[in-house]
Amino acid sequence: MKPFNFPNRPVLLDGGMGRELRFRGVDTLKPSWSASALLTTPEIVQQIHSDYISAGADVISTNTYGVIRSDLFKEGLEDRFVQLNQIACELAKKARDLADHPVFIAGSLPPLKGSFRPDLVGEIAELEPLYREQAELLAPHVDLLLCETMSTGAEAKAAVTAACQTGKPVWVAWTLHEDHSGRLRSGETIAEAAAALKDLPISGALVNCCSPESITMAMPALTSTGFDFVGGYANTFQSIPESWTLDGGDETDGIIDLRADLDPMEYRQHAADWLKAGATVVGGCCGTRPAHIAEIHNLIMEL
Repeated sequence: MKPFNFPNRPVLLDGGMGRELRFRGVDTLKPSWSASALLTTPEIVQQIHSDYISAGADVISTNTYGVIRSDLFKEGLEDRFVQLNQIACELAKKARDLADHPVFIAGSLPPLKGSFRPDLVGEIAELEPLYREQAELLAPHVDLLLCETMSTGAEAKAAVTAACQTGKPVWVAWTLHEDHSGRLRSGETIAEAAAALKDLPISGALVNCCSPESITMAMPALTSTGFDFVGGYANTFQSIPESWTLDGGDETDGIIDLRADLDPMEYRQHAADWLKAGATVVGGCCGTRPAHIAEIHNLIMEL
């Protein structure tokens, strides 16, 4: 059963937050970039939410992707973990309350040991209590929980298991390998990753923060999962090194260059391919901006 009164059309997610903050002059060159923005420039975080809503987004995600205890500890902010999650929710709700159309809030549950790094994920028994803590903080304030950028089946299972215990609707979003194979960064197939979640009451299976071409390759497998909501939201990054870390532990120095061939109109064409292949949820991830979301909104309105 579908948990929301979404319009009778594909659902539109928002776009990226971290790179958008950087576009607007906010320092995001630290693992706790979300926390830093919440504390120093909350008005910019709220404005970004509002700009995505104005572009037509049906769902906005809380700025909690970088609110992780281990990263906060490095910055001397661990004692503000609860407060930061609450601030993120309040900013999303303030933006939603100013909207001129119905908007839903997704609570973002991120990788806990680094994005795009299946080698660093760790054990389910270690991750699940940490996800449960954050899910319980977000759940009273959001409409659904989004376990996103999951690079392995085990990482997703830990996050989803914890999120489902809140009673909120839960979506999972896996991130895909750079080889455009449509497989997770771990090498697992979508079918294998979905099978690991077969006994959990989730309603959405997406892929995110990978190339648009990878999402296109994954769409047949996603539509075969049988979940109520399937689709994707891509980044506009150039290829991400397997050793990448946000604090500059590889040749990117923490910053990944953006592709020159994914402006809003070009990104729209990829979203059109996903919709033709059966996607019911589309949006944008890192490097996409309100203009990208506005173009996808135009596309959806033309269907």
